[in-house]
Amino acid sequence: MNLLDLRDRRIGDLSRGQQQRVFLARALAQQADLFLFDEPFTGVDKATEAIILDVLAQLRADGKILLVSSHEWGGALSQIDRLLLLNHRLIADGSPQQVMTPENLQQAYGTPLQSCAHQNLDANMFC
Repeated sequence: MNLLDLRDRRIGDLSRGQQQRVFLARALAQQADLFLFDEPFTGVDKATEAIILDVLAQLRADGKILLVSSHEWGGALSQIDRLLLLNHRLIADGSPQQVMTPENLQQAYGTPLQSCAHQNLDANMFC
């Protein structure tokens, strides 16, 4: 997790991204088969986001089950097998291409969202 040089610092003295990496390292040490991540990309820099995405990809490759709650997906959508879109109820369930449609996002957020292309996803994906 690239944290060895921070081992003598208190967790409260670490940046948000460094704290996220500590929490992820602690979760990995448990060697669980199921991981729950609540907003793992919030408040982290691009370097930490890349580390988290690499770890999630490795866990997925190892056959682990990952449940991730997030409002910020960005390029991570290309690594998702199944997505649930919720807003007080289930709006859509399926692949990112099936779920992240303008209609579903309108239902979820109540306003049209601007189109943005995601790597390895259709150019019509919205975020």
